[in-house]
Amino acid sequence: MMVVVRLKAGVEKMKWIPKDIETFLGAKEYIDTAIIPIYSVSLGDEMKDSAARHEFITLLTGYLERQFTGRILLFPPYTYLKNEKNENTMNELKKWEENIKNSEIKHIFFITSEFEWKSQEEKLNGSLIWLPSIPLEHMDETQKVSIIDSQVKQLVNLFTEKWHKND
Repeated sequence: MMVVVRLKAGVEKMKWIPKDIETFLGAKEYIDTAIIPIYSVSLGDEMKDSAARHEFITLLTGYLERQFTGRILLFPPYTYLKNEKNENTMNELKKWEENIKNSEIKHIFFITSEFEWKSQEEKLNGSLIWLPSIPLEHMDETQKVSIIDSQVKQLVNLFTEKWHKND
């Protein structure tokens, strides 16, 4: 059984904005999970694909954050230039991970549609979740919500499995 703690009436999100961070600081003992979206920015021929991956991951992490309000904190995305991804990119992401761990957050989930990150997964202590991007640009809002909701339902099981395994 999963228990989602509601911090106080009216709290619908836990994002990287001052009001939510204030709530986080007051209820830190309940919020044990960080979600960090990973995006690449591409220019030129890959620009549209880059924007599509960004839209997909942004919607997905937003829905995840609402699903687990009171348990997770959605961090700003880790963004890098795709044509400059190298060891420095991984080192910077590992610095994020180290700082988050030092703040007593026990679980870190990195979420991306960038397939290249799968080969780097073992270098991270947190959980890397790679999802192929679903092109949403020609869908109406109802279709988008349905697709994202379906993806989130699958991730709920993954999150709860990781939480039980690591607690």
